[in-house]
Amino acid sequence: MNAALQAIPQIASPPDSRALRTALGQFATGITVVTTRAADCAFVGLTVNSFSALSLEPALILWSLRGSSPSLPVFENAERFVVNVLAEAQVETSRRFALPLADKFDGVAHAENAWGQPLIHGAAAWFECRTVSRQIAGDHCLFIAAVERFTLSDAAPLLFHAGGYFALGSRL
Repeated sequence: MNAALQAIPQIASPPDSRALRTALGQFATGITVVTTRAADCAFVGLTVNSFSALSLEPALILWSLRGSSPSLPVFENAERFVVNVLAEAQVETSRRFALPLADKFDGVAHAENAWGQPLIHGAAAWFECRTVSRQIAGDHCLFIAAVERFTLSDAAPLLFHAGGYFALGSRL
């Protein structure tokens, strides 16, 4: 048996959170704005890069939201939401939905889907979802959702890496 596999696990001290954040930033992600409608009918949305595909059969996605986010109660109570995958031209939309503004949708072109959820115009893709589970994991709430409908456009996605925005490069 390989000596590395026989090694006794050592208890590690917690990693330095800033260094960990920097290392995690080496993983390039797409940028989404997750949107929903609150109980008072107001639109709610926030910039998220923790979005991921989970399963094709059944069609499931996941994303997470910081436990201290003021939007958490809205998403915990929302049956449905939309993941708007931002396009390269939507850097300002990403920045706007990352701010604590009273009306993040002001000046942002959008429409409502069949369930009254906001779809942001110009996105590279939209995933219209129904929440199937929520789970607290560390300092975040993990949302797993069924994809009920999706749409994609020809727009190239907006990327995020090492604290900055990037455009899609050449196919290798």
